[in-house]
Amino acid sequence: MKIKIYILFTLLLFLANNAFSQGCDGDDPVANDSLSANNIKVFGYIQPQYDYNFTDGNENTFRFKRARIGVRGNIKDDFSYYFMLEASPFIGSSGDAYLMDAFITYSKYNWARASVGSFKQPFSLDVSTPCNALTTIDRSIVADQLVAPQRDFGIMLLGGNKYTKFNYAIALMNGRGLRVKDDNTKKDIIGRLTYKITNFLTVGGSFRYGYPIPNNDDDSRTSYGGEFLLKWDEFKLQGEYIYDEGAYFSGAAGGCGVTPVALAEKRDGAYIMASYNINEKFQPVFKYEYFDPDIDLKDNIGYIERMTVGANYFHNEKIRFQLNYQANIQTVVNVDDDALIGQLQIKF
Repeated sequence: MKIKIYILFTLLLFLANNAFSQGCDGDDPVANDSLSANNIKVFGYIQPQYDYNFTDGNENTFRFKRARIGVRGNIKDDFSYYFMLEASPFIGSSGDAYLMDAFITYSKYNWARASVGSFKQPFSLDVSTPCNALTTIDRSIVADQLVAPQRDFGIMLLGGNKYTKFNYAIALMNGRGLRVKDDNTKKDIIGRLTYKITNFLTVGGSFRYGYPIPNNDDDSRTSYGGEFLLKWDEFKLQGEYIYDEGAYFSGAAGGCGVTPVALAEKRDGAYIMASYNINEKFQPVFKYEYFDPDIDLKDNIGYIERMTVGANYFHNEKIRFQLNYQANIQTVVNVDDDALIGQLQIKF
């Protein structure tokens, strides 16, 4: 394994020295619009992080949230490729580096592009936001718990771009996630639509219907999501609601290494987040969210609310520091589990 990783990194570094441009782009198939013909780009980012948990033992640790490197480019104008490796030992069950994204896109027609390979499910504004562009260090609890697995193998049809009012993506995927073989005959259908109502307000919706349990072609899962994004001058407000019901598989990993929780027949959650760019360097942020793993149970011990207060400091376009205080609120059992998290990100 170590030899394979060494060879892969040697190849990536060779490409980096011969690349036409360097930088870090979003880890989303939609981002392929920006590539010109025969352009090879090596990109990546690392996110060292410190967590201080206000538990009885005051647990604290240094770790990597993510450490990613990838290559992307275009072939003959109409075909593009995207490859990304996750090298963080804190994401994934084995601690080894592994292939995260690897897909080919046919993009001759803006309204009928097609991607095939391994990529993010086209569900949720929060999940679709690149990991290096998140306003808070952690995604919302509901996105990490209910949009699982967040990455999968499949084929996707998509249309529109950041300049169009309407965007869509619809995918047919295995439903089992990365690093595992599909072991049922059914596929998941997943989609997301967004529409820019005005220059400052965009609304959208997501859906998923699939069969998440291994060796099971009978028990299905249905998910719906609604979202909005408002940008007014330097102020940004976004929110999302996700509802999920039916079968689920606890072995499907949550977002970015999050441990999945037990879910009942019906579950939901939502968040709303506000940020303001005081200047080009400093951005305070506030987020409120809740997650309910069992809607039908009144006094649900798993129900949680969280308020995140923080700030982002941009040293420049490549270097960012984030500081978040997460205040967790349990309505049934009072637990001291607030957290103070700091993260430094460098993109290349």
